[in-house]
Amino acid sequence: MIEEVPAPVAERVIEIRRAIHRHPELGFEEHRTSALVEAELDGLGIEHRRVATTGVVGVVRGAKPGRVAGLRADMDALPITERTGLPYASEIDGVMHACGHDAHTAMLLGAARVLQETRASFEGTAVLLFQPAEEGPGGAEPMIAEGALDDPRVDAVAMLHVDPRIAPGEISITPGPVNASADELHVTVRGKGGHGAYPHTAVDAVPAAAAIVLALQTIASRETDPLKSVVVTIGTIVGGYRNNVIADEVRMTGTLRAHDPAVRDGLEARVRRIIDHTAAAYGATAEITIVRGYPPVVNDAALAQKFASYMREQRGIRVEALPPTMGGEDFAYFAQRVPGVLVRLGIRSEAAGSVFPGHSAEFRIDEAALPVGVRTLVAFARGVGSGAILNQ
Repeated sequence: MIEEVPAPVAERVIEIRRAIHRHPELGFEEHRTSALVEAELDGLGIEHRRVATTGVVGVVRGAKPGRVAGLRADMDALPITERTGLPYASEIDGVMHACGHDAHTAMLLGAARVLQETRASFEGTAVLLFQPAEEGPGGAEPMIAEGALDDPRVDAVAMLHVDPRIAPGEISITPGPVNASADELHVTVRGKGGHGAYPHTAVDAVPAAAAIVLALQTIASRETDPLKSVVVTIGTIVGGYRNNVIADEVRMTGTLRAHDPAVRDGLEARVRRIIDHTAAAYGATAEITIVRGYPPVVNDAALAQKFASYMREQRGIRVEALPPTMGGEDFAYFAQRVPGVLVRLGIRSEAAGSVFPGHSAEFRIDEAALPVGVRTLVAFARGVGSGAILNQ
């Protein structure tokens, strides 16, 4: 059975998405976006409350008893200058919705409208989780700490993320890991400065840092099971004063990523050993700080499989099972608390220019995909509410 989204709802979703896109806001600065969400919920007669500064939790209560589904959408943008040339491009210098969060928020509002207008046939309850700061510093944990999953208590939670790997009209639901952990690495290599003409009188931090960068790559190539996934990336290097001065200090930052929690937990010891010993081999020392970030997103296997079958058989939507990515996503915290599923929504379209990856200044979305996203969120709420996709 294919349930189409009413044309007025689809049109409103596009209108909202473009309004949010014009006025992007960074993490915990989503005041305009939150106000838009609240105004839309007020217009629909949906109860709501503020959490985590700019987060909003709405509740749609079906007329029939049932389970409680959580539906999550992130609202924040990125510090990127837009280069799409779209008529509704960002009007804020240096800030852009380059990862689809504007669409995520608009689709959740569309789903809220459909559920509210069909309350008479809706079994259960939908908790609408409009989350700030997914791109950092992280809004999921503060929302959870303020009871977003507890009043009413959520039985299962889902989110959508637009994905240019598949076409509009398709979704992807993959059991197990779908996103990686995202930890920060900060390193300061210290040597002894001196004149560039007399290197033997100094301890050069630059070659020590260069050797560390190369040595760290052996974690993936020689210290991790080839069937496991791990990334060790050094993203910045800053050091030195001028061309004829031996640098006494080099600072580096990077990211550590893994899907398997055990692999993630083993990374710190490996990183510290390699950095310390390599620095020592060059006569230098190293200060190392590792900041734990988002954990891996792990889709509940049973929920993912049941929901995928439900979408194919009951909703007539094509469902893929894309491989996991190494990107981070703080939906992981919601999925740690209750069974969760991250669903990929296809947006790839050459005609619409929707081919660029997330975090690109040219990122675009084929808006033909948005009604499919609304249908998916509505189907999850109804499937959880009726118990059709939950283990009984």
